[in-house]
Amino acid sequence: MARLALLSVSNKTGVIDLARSLVEEFGFDIISSGGTAKTLKDAGIPVTKVSDYTGSPEILGGRVKTLHPRIHGGILARRDVAQDVTDLENNQIRPIDLVVVNLYPFAETIAKQGVTLADAVEQIDIGGPAMLRASSKNYAHLTVLCDPAQYGEYLQELRQNGEASLEFRQKCALKGFLHTASYDNAIAAYLAGTQTQEFTISGTQLQSLRYGENPHQPAAWYQTGSTPTGWTAATKLQGKELSYNNLVDLEAARRIIAEFTTSPAATIIKHTNPCGTAEANTIFDAYQKAFNADSTSAFGGIVALNRPIDAATATELTKTFLECVVAPGCDEEAQEILTKKGNVRVLILPDLLTGPKETVKAVAGGFLVQSADDIIADPSQWQVVTERQPTPSELAELLFAWKVCKHVKSNAIVIASDRTTLGVGAGQMNRVGSTKIALEQAGEKAQGAFLASDGFFPFDDTVKAAAAAGITAIVQPGGSLKDKDSIKAANELGLLMVLTGVRHFLH
Repeated sequence: MARLALLSVSNKTGVIDLARSLVEEFGFDIISSGGTAKTLKDAGIPVTKVSDYTGSPEILGGRVKTLHPRIHGGILARRDVAQDVTDLENNQIRPIDLVVVNLYPFAETIAKQGVTLADAVEQIDIGGPAMLRASSKNYAHLTVLCDPAQYGEYLQELRQNGEASLEFRQKCALKGFLHTASYDNAIAAYLAGTQTQEFTISGTQLQSLRYGENPHQPAAWYQTGSTPTGWTAATKLQGKELSYNNLVDLEAARRIIAEFTTSPAATIIKHTNPCGTAEANTIFDAYQKAFNADSTSAFGGIVALNRPIDAATATELTKTFLECVVAPGCDEEAQEILTKKGNVRVLILPDLLTGPKETVKAVAGGFLVQSADDIIADPSQWQVVTERQPTPSELAELLFAWKVCKHVKSNAIVIASDRTTLGVGAGQMNRVGSTKIALEQAGEKAQGAFLASDGFFPFDDTVKAAAAAGITAIVQPGGSLKDKDSIKAANELGLLMVLTGVRHFLH
């Protein structure tokens, strides 16, 4: 008797070619439901509708199609158990050798603007997950495929061995369970809405990474949702495989560059902190300014650009060793130039602005969840607290410094001028230490420059140190019990100071 395959897919990519190979190369009979059956029939592939095979019509507007003993009996039957074989024979049920199922596009539906709860609920698949779970459970006797990317490998198994190996079937079963788990988690997370009692997170492993932060730490990269977004949707033009640390730094770079949309901007990241960030009239000038801000630290850095890479910028990028470069595009001439540095990873991510809505950190016995720090700075809401008032150009410089400071590890101090970072003090145990580092790095360029602090000043020592170095204006959140001391010092020393009312600690 011919082998029997059940095909019932929402994503019909590759299903026609798969079905044709199953029938013409390997003599399979095919049963199929709804739209999949129509697709195959229109392509001239012999197919039996599930309703004809089961003798039961599709009902409830298609909500019930495959939930039938002739389907699930054929999937779950153990071929090496006599009673199972007898039950199949007594009920005229054929064993099913291949199940090809993917699920209704729930995640894609809820991602659309204006989707209603009713729309979302209607995209909750019932029969699909039931078949995936049943098939995955019985992998010892059949194969389940839930991703078009598996079709070619399955056909290769048949061509080489006549049937799929147990190892392959088990791998496919695992993918089936992961797929249904991710699907159910997406539904649960959506329905939970703003309720705080439950928070679910799941993903499908894209690849194992060589290691994590250090060689003794195993690591892997996972994709959330069924549709690639963010870094999983990026195109790698060249270079070695991405590492754990590369991805962490790339995300830090993306978050900084997302702050700058109106003008060409570039940032260079080392260990998640910016060593150079700049805005300019061209992306070439922005990168040059960012690189020159700290050319020593830029060596081995991660570069993010908010404009496509052109030939001039590509030439500059090849002049030093870089780990990764990401931009929304890259022209052909630039791409050819970059191949001279074949090891540098060059990624194209058209959407550099969209990031995760939450951040999650594991702690012993659980995890912490917070909303992303994606508040947009609004200088019109800032409070000028000194006698000296800002000019529009000074306010623009303070805004630039504030945007960068938001993405520096706390305690964070950023010195900037001409929309370019001059000094960055990151992650020190006290703000005075961060200020000292940033001012030393800026050196003589601190004369007339601007200082941003991610947190308030508990004492006036930072203000005095800034004035002594030549800083002209300061932006900080305010909120200290001793704000008056810092404001008084700023007035006495002729500095401008504005308070944002918002802090940006980054731990």
